[in-house]
Amino acid sequence: MTESRIRERSDVPAGERWNLASLFASDAGWEAAFADYGKLRVEAEGLGLRTKGSEGAPDSSTLLAILAARSSHGLLGERLGIYANLRQSEDEGDAASRGRLARFMSVATELEAAWSWFIPTLQKLPADFVDACLADRRFADYRVFVRKILRFKPHVLSEAEERLLALQSEANQTAEDAFSVLSDVDLDFGSVETPEGSRPLTQSTFSSLLRHHDRGVRQRAYEAFYKGFDGHRNTLATLYAGSVKLDVYKAKVRNFASSRAAALFPDDVGESVYDNLVATVGANLDILHRYYEVRKRALGLPELRHWDVYVPLAREAKGERSYEEAVDLVCAALAPLGAAYVDTIRKGFRGGWVDRYENRGKSSGAFSSGSFSAEPFILMNYKSDVLHDVFTLAHEGGHSMHSWHSARSNPFLSYDYTIFEAEVASTFNEELLFRHLYEGAPDDATRLSLVSNRVDSIVATLFRQTMFAEFEHRAHAMQEGGEALTVDSLRAAYRVLLEKYFGPALVLEGVSDLEGLRIPHFYRAFYVYKYATGISASMALAKRVLGGGPADRDDYFAFLRSGGSRYPIEALKLAGVDMASPQPIEAACSEFRANVAELERLLDSVPKGSSGGKKAGA
Repeated sequence: MTESRIRERSDVPAGERWNLASLFASDAGWEAAFADYGKLRVEAEGLGLRTKGSEGAPDSSTLLAILAARSSHGLLGERLGIYANLRQSEDEGDAASRGRLARFMSVATELEAAWSWFIPTLQKLPADFVDACLADRRFADYRVFVRKILRFKPHVLSEAEERLLALQSEANQTAEDAFSVLSDVDLDFGSVETPEGSRPLTQSTFSSLLRHHDRGVRQRAYEAFYKGFDGHRNTLATLYAGSVKLDVYKAKVRNFASSRAAALFPDDVGESVYDNLVATVGANLDILHRYYEVRKRALGLPELRHWDVYVPLAREAKGERSYEEAVDLVCAALAPLGAAYVDTIRKGFRGGWVDRYENRGKSSGAFSSGSFSAEPFILMNYKSDVLHDVFTLAHEGGHSMHSWHSARSNPFLSYDYTIFEAEVASTFNEELLFRHLYEGAPDDATRLSLVSNRVDSIVATLFRQTMFAEFEHRAHAMQEGGEALTVDSLRAAYRVLLEKYFGPALVLEGVSDLEGLRIPHFYRAFYVYKYATGISASMALAKRVLGGGPADRDDYFAFLRSGGSRYPIEALKLAGVDMASPQPIEAACSEFRANVAELERLLDSVPKGSSGGKKAGA
């Protein structure tokens, strides 16, 4: 799209939108299905009544009917929820779309409360009866689902208690919702003067302003942004402390030793995996510190400040690349995965999977939304002059193909893979794209641009997310240990980590530690570490697939097909990576060392005018 104006949603041609017909043909179709969904509470409550007062276990046919209903209710809820979310993301200001999603969330909460009897009832069934049922071929689609539920037996409460917890689910979002409203809506950061004119400073523009070649612009954006947060520091600390306290409360209620143990339990990931990540990355911080020294020298700065750590060290190669050309480039990079994979993703990219370009009110960024009964859908805001958007297309395509394979290889109740696994398939595709571009690069200036971006990506995904993970663990441990979570104690804990990870090259600001109070991911505790483990696994798998034979590729596809049928550590072992050991993390750190060395070489060999090094630090 080459238009300079931002189009209204109504002006976007059908060929540039996603085609949601595999979910619902129209809003009217959604409304009809939603009306049926609203009636399911009666069925759920009726099935619950059939299990009350009975002595011993229900007969196998009753259990089968209960599981079938649970599956059908979940399947319809998934279709309704995904459609509502996607329609709202097309235009966040559309009242009809926001109302549709709100109505769905309300009914979904009520239905989940109506099913509150289900897990406690299943947990109480005699083990020999359950084993006999699962041995019956009629239960084939439910075996994995039931076994995973039974694993939670020590942490499931009574039916009445489970109902109360289910009814709390909306209220439990208050801290996260209040943080989002404060940071995204109520906070006014003003505007920043740039050589191109005045630009509004928002959550969205902050990251791009920190990449501006003019150092004065970066500094003004940074200071104005953190001034806004500093003015609300006590509110922000109180909201985050409330979120941590809720995590600790829920872990205690469900008889877990800690909030971290509770968060890792569903994926069957041992706390040693988390500790291995932090320890292994911590043992390799010398190369991260070296990178910041390289950055300081490349920018020609007497001292590196917090607003200097994101500006690119090399100019991105200029040139237009249409969406269709981006599709061809990504598909060429993914050729090692075979014709079937490439043909499927190409058809999806060019067919109805992708909502391609920005329109007024559309959600920023990008995401992939997979489902069991429909196509995987991708939201993009593709820009033809930004190479990063090509990597984003490859990334979201990885998520979508993971969903595509998983949905075709598993029953509904066990097809959905975990976030631990999700970031593997996406960053794997980015790895293949980087290697494809690097091998075909025409000169060192192009290689410098690619390597610089790759280094920054690893810093953001491996090192920075590990720092976030370490902070989350410290904050929750403080609460569990009886230490008050105040604005001062949280900032002090975060500053220690900033000093640890950035090292001596960076001069921290007095407000730098406010960063720990503005990260939205922290309101969904203990999942950011999965980004770090994900990129480590994908780097290992890309090397294995590109350097191996058909068997190595087949192992990777076995991982994609596993879906939710295995726990993530076990699923990744199918592909040949053991994330229970520190080896993949160590290998990722070694790859980063090689990349930093290559970055130094290229910075020395490429003329400054080609790389943009001097101008970047102007």
